Formats: sequence, C-alpha cells, structure tokens
Amino acid sequence: MTIGLPTGLAVVMFGLGLSLTPRDFARVLTQPKAVVVALVCQLLVLPTICFGLVLALQLPPVLAVGMMVLAASPGGAAANLYSHLFRGDVALNISLTAVNSVLAVLTLPLITNFALWYFEPFDDRLGMQWAKAVEVFAIVLVPVVIGMLVRRGWPHFADRMDRPVRVVSVLVLILVVAAAVASNWVLLRDNFLDLALITIVFCLVSLSIGYVVPRWFRIGRRQAISTSFEIGMHNATLAIVVAQTVLDSVALSLPAAVYGVLMFFLACGFGFLVRGRGGADAAADDPVGRHHSPADSAGS
Repeated sequence: MTIGLPTGLAVVMFGLGLSLTPRDFARVLTQPKAVVVALVCQLLVLPTICFGLVLALQLPPVLAVGMMVLAASPGGAAANLYSHLFRGDVALNISLTAVNSVLAVLTLPLITNFALWYFEPFDDRLGMQWAKAVEVFAIVLVPVVIGMLVRRGWPHFADRMDRPVRVVSVLVLILVVAAAVASNWVLLRDNFLDLALITIVFCLVSLSIGYVVPRWFRIGRRQAISTSFEIGMHNATLAIVVAQTVLDSVALSLPAAVYGVLMFFLACGFGFLVRGRGGADAAADDPVGRHHSPADSAGS
C-alpha cells in the first residue's frame, strides 16, 4: 500500500491534468465572484462546519481528525462529471479544481495540524510535517502538469484517454476504500452509525452551501450547480492518501472511505433536486450581463 496508494493518486491526478489547459487557470479572472465565493466556502466555511459536527457527535479523536482531513481536501475530478450531467458550468468546475488543488498544498496541512493539535489522536507523534506534505503534493501536482503537457502536445490522445483514466480513478477509489475498511473493520463496525451520519450530513451540507451561498450573491444557477459539486464532492482518494501515507494511520482514513462511497449517491440525488428547480430559477439562470444565445437555450 505504501507504493500503491501514491501511485493510484498519481493516476487520478494525471487524468485531471488531461482535462486542463492554461486557460482554465486564467478563466478564474472572468468569473471572479463565483471563484471567490466558492473558495471561501471550501477553505473556511466547510472546515468550520465539519469541526462543529465532529464536536457535536463526539467522535473518537482519530476519526475526528480524519473528518477534518476530508473537509480540508479539495474537490475531486468527479465534480466535473456531475456538473456536466446536471447542466452546470463545467468550465468553472475545471478552473476551481485547478486552483483548489494548488491552494490545498498550503491549506490542507494547516487544517490537519490544527485538528491533530486539538484532538490529540496520537500520543507519540508530531503533526503533519511540511516536508512530507510537500512530497505528497508533488505526487498530486506533478502528474497534473504532465497531463496538461500531454493534452498540449497530443490533444487527440488526451481525449481518447479521458474515459479509461476516469474508470481507473473509480477503481483506485474502490480499492483504497476496501483496504481501509478491511484493515480497521472493528473500529468501523463500532462507529459505523456515527460515521455514516456525519459523512451524510457533511456531504449534504457541503452540496447545499455550494448552491445556496452563490445564489445569495446573485451568481447564476449553472455556476451555482458547479460550485455545489465542486465543494460538495471532496477528493476522498487524496484524504485517504494523506491519512495513510503522511500520517501513517489507516484508521484515520475511515471517514474518507465511508464518504467516498456515499457521496456519489448523495450528489446524484442532489443533482436531480437542483436540476428540477430550473424552471423556478429561469429568470436568474445566468449572471448579470450575460446574453442568451440559441445554443444556451438549447442546453438548459
């Protein structure tokens, strides 16, 4: 698992890189309000809410830290697929994923070390060391850059590889979840109800905040759908790798393992719910100043 987990994550992030171009980073300047609102929700609001949920349910310290690692993880590539299925702004999703993955190099260690300091799950271990964190995120960012270079040099190959890499990404998640569950079956069994409850509540709250808060700021419905999936579907594979590779604790990865299974079903139900609101929100469907075109109308 020591080699397999980072390798699996590298494959997942390479697949993400195949879908990115430099324009995706520059595009954030064209929708600054949507990006800022999404990042504030992702980096500040959700970790705070997760901290409150952990305290309310009084999870064991190791599981509490595991939830905070999950909350600090950026959105996963699955958010782009769900945004496409439920008529979100996929370009915004891709840009947010790109920016979030870079920012997580700083924010994830900070939030994780706070959780380790507060809950003290290990008596004989220091916090998340920056050198080790940088090593893991090299596994995250270097494959993304390689994927982007492949797309730039061989775009047709990148398009053909998109579906196979997505399939491999799902298989990687299934394998790491299965391994985490098998290694900590007793701990999972004794805390399953609390873990299922907190991961379901956290996922639904994340999805809801990602949709409602942008709408409060008069951000278009398609963009709000995108942000809901972006901050509501955390990168469970990354959280598991951080738990097991950086913090050397399989038990700490259990919240991400449970979440990684449940989020697909919850996000699907949420997607049908918000897509069903399309008629009610039609008048405010697009950001102020955007002009409708026949193509836009056909795609709504």
